[in-house]
Amino acid sequence: MNTVNQRLEDLREVMRREHLAAFIFPSTDPHQGEYIPDHWKGREFISGFNGSAGTAVVTLHSAALWTDSRYFLAAEEQLRGTEFQLMKLKMPGTPTIPQWLGQEIMSARNTRENWTEVGIDGTVSSTNAVRELIADLRKENGITLRTNLDPLRLIWNNRPPIPENPVELFDLSYAGESTPDKIARIRKALRAQHADGMLMSALDDIAWTLNLRGTDVHCNPVFVSYLLISSKSVTLYINKAKLTPDVSAYLKGAGIQVEDYSQVENGLRDYFEYNILLDPDEVNYTLYETVRNKGVRNSCPKTEIVEEQSPVKQMKTVKNATEIAGFKLAMLRDGIAMVKFLCWLKPAVAQGGQTEITADQRLTAFRAEQPLFRGISFDTIAGYQEHGAIVHYEATPETDITLRPEGLLLLDSGAQYLNGTTDITRTIALGPITDEQRRIFTLVLKAHLQLQNAIFPEEASGTQIDAVARLVLWKNGLNYLHGTGHGVGTYLNVHEGPHQIRMEWKPAPLRPGMTVTDEPGVYLPGRFGVRLENTLLITEAFETELGRFLKFEPLTLCPIDKAPIDPSMLTDEETQWLNDYHQLVFDRLSPHLEGAELDWLQQACAPLTSLSD
Repeated sequence: MNTVNQRLEDLREVMRREHLAAFIFPSTDPHQGEYIPDHWKGREFISGFNGSAGTAVVTLHSAALWTDSRYFLAAEEQLRGTEFQLMKLKMPGTPTIPQWLGQEIMSARNTRENWTEVGIDGTVSSTNAVRELIADLRKENGITLRTNLDPLRLIWNNRPPIPENPVELFDLSYAGESTPDKIARIRKALRAQHADGMLMSALDDIAWTLNLRGTDVHCNPVFVSYLLISSKSVTLYINKAKLTPDVSAYLKGAGIQVEDYSQVENGLRDYFEYNILLDPDEVNYTLYETVRNKGVRNSCPKTEIVEEQSPVKQMKTVKNATEIAGFKLAMLRDGIAMVKFLCWLKPAVAQGGQTEITADQRLTAFRAEQPLFRGISFDTIAGYQEHGAIVHYEATPETDITLRPEGLLLLDSGAQYLNGTTDITRTIALGPITDEQRRIFTLVLKAHLQLQNAIFPEEASGTQIDAVARLVLWKNGLNYLHGTGHGVGTYLNVHEGPHQIRMEWKPAPLRPGMTVTDEPGVYLPGRFGVRLENTLLITEAFETELGRFLKFEPLTLCPIDKAPIDPSMLTDEETQWLNDYHQLVFDRLSPHLEGAELDWLQQACAPLTSLSD
């Protein structure tokens, strides 16, 4: 029997014992991470789908998986041969999870198994997500939600353990601000929000606050833990086996108490302040309920809950001078590696024997030669021709294809350096391309340049400027369903919020010192895809009587392939923007290259107007 289908049968035995009509498996862990340790990959275990976003729902007689446009093609392939039906988010006719459950449970009303309770593990679901689900299920014929069961404990044999990897010190020369100073800032922000303390749950927030890093999550240098801050104490909840003597001494010197990871609920019950800030989008439902029920189920004094966004989010996203300098050095080293790779690529493809996977491996090898390299920042997307249309494609031995000296290769990659995190996409013409590919590439380039060179008022949100990139595509009947940009961490997660540039409403303001990507794209299923991405730094542009205005400074240093450009489609201003960017790239990188690689860079950065048609 198909492994996934056998797991479904095992799950349904548990559901029947518990009288559950369905069980929901989100993609999250107790810390609401985008990328999570293997221990909590329950949705992948039960469905076989390994994308970073999606929700699996299993009833006694059916199963479905919801995911977004990045994964439509990949999900179709991975779900083939299972009971799971693919539900395409934001597409016409796709029901919500509560709507689908309402239909499925109603159809079972005339059977013996006519239960109306649905299960979800409250330890891996945010407070707001559970609240919203409870309200929406109630509308579907009074379906109720149970949050205190994890069936994976019963059916997942050889489940990966919670990681026990050691924690590492993150030197002040990279962080630019000490942990005691950060905690003092956090407490000041909490007082402004009328809170005596807070529970910090997001792993990148904890790593940033404590100036520590780890290896518990693939590509993200974080470690599994909680941090409880009160007005007088700070407690780190972590598996103590993860702490080296140096880290333990560092924490003690910074006044940080240490308790076992499993004791966080007890820590919340013993919390002595009048109130506590819990971010309902970050703190899981089980821990939130632990605080809410204080004084109800035991004799502890009741603690009032302040529901606000964690102040660490905004602090972390605005980089200090040391972090900005580190980013620029990391981008310099990453640019050198990219130039070495691009100089190698086309001749290697022409010689034959190169594939999507070997290209990825060669790029990683060039990056590994650079000082302070600590690994990749996400799994490389190397999509050749039709694979480039799969937004989050990741080549496997089964899907890997040979690169030929023709068509387009979409390469989205990044690295972790001790002083910064990189994220870059280039679409490269490996040889002759079609007129359609040239047109789409040039339109995406125009979209990229329009955003990169935008001027906008301080405090504008990413949603308010998202159309700057999309407008040229919309005029040509084109669009993309992913976001246009996201924040990037300082040797932290490659996706950092709360600020984003996307169509969906994201009110977080854009402020000087923030990093953000610029990555429009167009994807034509079964044919090809184009995406171009730079990481940008938000800086001040100028001030007028009507306020301060901001602009973007490119941090990424790598030529954009000129071969697929149709120069006639660019305005004079756009051509100048491209040439100015290439001059910047050449000026920064050329002192660090020589020989054939320097010659290649000089040609790659030559003004577009100097090229013959």
